[in-house]
Amino acid sequence: MEKVVHPDRAEGFVTGAYSDGVVIDGMVYVSGQASVDFKSSKFELGTIEEETHRTMQNLKAILESAGSSLDKVVKCTVHLADINDFNRYNEIYASYFSGVRPARTTVQSVLAENLKVEIDCIAKVG
Repeated sequence: MEKVVHPDRAEGFVTGAYSDGVVIDGMVYVSGQASVDFKSSKFELGTIEEETHRTMQNLKAILESAGSSLDKVVKCTVHLADINDFNRYNEIYASYFSGVRPARTTVQSVLAENLKVEIDCIAKVG
């Protein structure tokens, strides 16, 4: 069974041609998330550390909406606007996981809206 997941968002907010997350066969697939305030739908630009914190909080909110959690993440893909930010981003990212950390790919990418980081993930549900 397939289920679309959206956290609490601003009134009338439309994500576009994608879902924040999709649950199917006991897994949740979360679209790339960034440093956006779900209530205002505005990007919150800042340091790589600040944007990584906000992005991880957004992933957490979507996972929880799907009946999952960061502890159940099995794979992340991370896009950094500047790969030289890797160590600073990685310190924040790592603080969100305990025990077995998810498999991960990290690449440098051109990101919209002057964002510094975007992260997607796959996690078990339940």
